Amino acid sequence: PETVRARMGEAVGRFHVVTMDATEISGVDDFGVDWPAPTKLVANLPYNVAVPVLLNMLQAFPSVEAVVVMVQAEVADRLAAGPGSRTYGVPSVKASWYGTVERAGTIGRSVFWPVPGVDSALVRLTRLESPRGDDELRRATFEVTDVAFGQRRKTLRAALKNWAGGPEASEALLSAAGIDPTRRGETLSIDEFVELGRAVIDARGRGALAPSTVAR
Repeated sequence: PETVRARMGEAVGRFHVVTMDATEISGVDDFGVDWPAPTKLVANLPYNVAVPVLLNMLQAFPSVEAVVVMVQAEVADRLAAGPGSRTYGVPSVKASWYGTVERAGTIGRSVFWPVPGVDSALVRLTRLESPRGDDELRRATFEVTDVAFGQRRKTLRAALKNWAGGPEASEALLSAAGIDPTRRGETLSIDEFVELGRAVIDARGRGALAPSTVAR
């Protein structure tokens, strides 16, 4: 706040510091000020928790339409990766739930002092105009995404079988989502993971799949 006051005195009335764990922020009420909901997120994220912080912010603030964050270069690659890429995984799918993600630039380590041991990159996310689904669908999609990538290079039939209750249950779930059980998780698009999430909700509604024990 003192830096803002010294360098941008006119902005003091529009500046408010919130000191709390960024992974636990649940919404604009945490700010403690009567301001409109934010529409932009610009941040230099802590590299060791960049993905959970970003995902939590996107969930906590549905009003945010555009995001530009600085993260470790390898994390940027994972966030912006598409199906079939060797860096495509859980962060790629979960970030894509909220919008389109792209790498927006590289920042060499030499611009920092002291010089860090990693390179940095900017990631830009543009939120979808319409949500992919409600929170129940998000939870189901994220849960099955975690399971699908828990055993990379295995077919989805094999990767999901213990979680689903057996190979037959796994295959039935995938077939209901219109997905070939012999495919691997790293080949599925976000839209296909969402369809798999819908199949999970339907199976649980019919008692064909155990209730989730995952809190998100």
